[in-house]
Amino acid sequence: MRDLKSLQELFIEAIEGRNFGENPANLYEPFHYILSLGGKRLRPVLTLLACEAFGAKAEKALEPAIGIELFHNFSLIHDDIMDDAPLRRGRQTVHERWDSNIGILSGDAMLVKAYQSIGQVEDNILREVNDVFSKAALEICEGQQWDMDFETRMDVTEDEYIRMIQYKTSVLLGAALQIGARVGGADDVGAVQAYNFGLNLGTAFQIKDDLLDAFGDPLKFGKQVGGDIRSNKKTILLIHALQHAKGEERDELQMWLDEETRIDQKVEAVKKLFNEIGSVRYAEQRMEAYYRMALNALEECEAHGANISEMKAFAEYLYTRDH
Repeated sequence: MRDLKSLQELFIEAIEGRNFGENPANLYEPFHYILSLGGKRLRPVLTLLACEAFGAKAEKALEPAIGIELFHNFSLIHDDIMDDAPLRRGRQTVHERWDSNIGILSGDAMLVKAYQSIGQVEDNILREVNDVFSKAALEICEGQQWDMDFETRMDVTEDEYIRMIQYKTSVLLGAALQIGARVGGADDVGAVQAYNFGLNLGTAFQIKDDLLDAFGDPLKFGKQVGGDIRSNKKTILLIHALQHAKGEERDELQMWLDEETRIDQKVEAVKKLFNEIGSVRYAEQRMEAYYRMALNALEECEAHGANISEMKAFAEYLYTRDH
């Protein structure tokens, strides 16, 4: 069974050698441009990894893996337009390099190509694979809408937050693994547990992201630490703090949430409150719980015929990362 790095190289070679179309140039050039920006390609590589874990060669899952990557990049094009983001991985975003109309249409075409690639599986699993992919695709749209809705709400609950991060991020990890497992020959339980592994690991990953945003090393994290605090983003840390702060702590927290000028002081003060209120410890406990659920799902995969060594190593890498 190949390791993550070998599968990464296999996938990159496959997608970089693919011509998705040439004319009209303004429709297809953004495809090749955003795919050329790189990234770790973790989602499609997980599809290949799950396929091999259940006993088939990764090459068998290359087409659906390409579909997963095309969908992910389609969502990035549209997210960047909604956020009016100027940069993606240090380069101009598609709508900045071309314009928003081209970005929308090119993204739409990329979504169609994603479905075409996802459909390149054996007939006996085609309907199931399409259903898994379509469910994840719709949930990602729902998660994005909840994330936008939360910007104007101060009463977001932890359950709502967890559902939002799972829909925005975790469901595509789960779908990538479930599709790869099914292509690789997994039975019903093995495929579903591969999904559960991705769902719970992705949830732990996002909670870790909240912690790193506030407390990570900016040189390793690669972006400004405290960005979520600066924008009053409804992270698990803030949700817990709002629910559990009392008396003077609550008044101080509210004062800093209303602050619009002393931003650097705000970041340090809110981080201190997160520690004092117990929000940091709580977030770490929730992250640990989802990580354990992911490992439990992995053990079920093993019980249903999977070689889980590389998936377990991947989980440990995500869990212990510091950036």
